[in-house]
Amino acid sequence: MPELKDRLRADLTTAMKGRDELRTATLRMVLSAVTAEEVSGKEARELSDEEVQAVLRREAKKRREAADAFAGAGRADQAEREKAEEGVLATYLPAQLEDADLTALVADVITTTGAAGMKDMGKVMGAVQGRVAGRADGGRVAAEVRRQLG
Repeated sequence: MPELKDRLRADLTTAMKGRDELRTATLRMVLSAVTAEEVSGKEARELSDEEVQAVLRREAKKRREAADAFAGAGRADQAEREKAEEGVLATYLPAQLEDADLTALVADVITTTGAAGMKDMGKVMGAVQGRVAGRADGGRVAAEVRRQLG
């Protein structure tokens, strides 16, 4: 069994014993999403740690988008809850790249690929995403690539 999934289950048990409602609800939700991913497709399988991290990133992104939507609709209390859930999920994800590191990484990829303009954005994005490996949101990466190519 993947270590990350074991850690999520152990932390869920600890949160339940500590009566931490936010952490309990968030971990239940993400474990449910992991299980759903495991049984989707033609046959059930166990996810690797990388696949579990992909589920965590997807769920964190959902929380971030929901928080923005709730804030835009004037529901600050619900937006705060979504941000808090995203914070819980962030503890299980690798640290995000700083802006300066992302800028340097994109500049390096543009140099090595020989990209000359926006027509090469797809080539640059593919190479950068491979090197970023979940340490930066795709929107941030795309914005930086556009800025440097444009």
